[in-house]
Amino acid sequence: MIERVSLPATVPSGAAPLLTVDHLTMQFGGLIAIDDLSMVAGHSEITAIIGPNGAGKTTVFNCLTGFYKPTIGRLGLHHPDGDILLERMEGFRIAQEARIARTFQNIRLFPAMSVLENLVAAQHNKLMRVSGYTMLGLFGWPGYRQAEQDAVELARYWLDHVGLTARADDNAGALPYGDQRRLEIARAMCTEPVLLCLDEPAAGLNPRESHELNELLLYIRDEHQIGILLIEHDMSVVMGISDHIVVLDYGRKISDGTPEAVRNDPNVIRAYLGEEEDEELPPEVAADLSADRGPGEEPRA
Repeated sequence: MIERVSLPATVPSGAAPLLTVDHLTMQFGGLIAIDDLSMVAGHSEITAIIGPNGAGKTTVFNCLTGFYKPTIGRLGLHHPDGDILLERMEGFRIAQEARIARTFQNIRLFPAMSVLENLVAAQHNKLMRVSGYTMLGLFGWPGYRQAEQDAVELARYWLDHVGLTARADDNAGALPYGDQRRLEIARAMCTEPVLLCLDEPAAGLNPRESHELNELLLYIRDEHQIGILLIEHDMSVVMGISDHIVVLDYGRKISDGTPEAVRNDPNVIRAYLGEEEDEELPPEVAADLSADRGPGEEPRA
């Protein structure tokens, strides 16, 4: 049974709140990885968490998805069926019942399974429920056959939208790196999440692939009304698609707002560059922070 609670919250953009993080602290012995973080992410919005290496971004994801139990703090998901406190749930229940999906910095596909099988495997929990956790599927129970057909149709839908239909029968491990990244996102979407957490999905992608990633994430946000929480170092992705950005440095929040506000925040500039706030940004950095840079374009001088 999921515990339902009432969670008042506001989102800076004015969207309905989806995730509320209140005073999150994560301590490992004498190390404070996250220090009193509070933030809100909105429904049908892309919220990016950025910051220098070691800022604590992935630790936030690990707390939200049950890999860590927070030392202090409340993690509230404004679920369609009622509000949930994530920190009170077992990790496996967060994916199954709270319907939070995530990807990782390192690709974690099933490389020896086909592309299609990876997406059907993502729907294992749903298929097991339909089977009654018995052998009904083996005996050809009509309800299970229909659920299995629906699972394949959902998988094919996402294969089409990530451009991998022609590779459906290939082993996932044989795909090029950029295709594997998109397949991971498609697999996460096959769990039908209410919140999609992506940990550096653009890592290792070239400019064309980053542009395709942007289009995919905007499609998920706009057409499926899914809230996306994004950790990313590629500023062409972050500034190009984010509705709301939270900036961390040494585990503390130093900025929180729209891409335009964060881009011009002197605290952000100092955290990334160690510059005094009245010093001009180097041209290549200013270009990288610009949302106007198109796919494949060279930085403007």
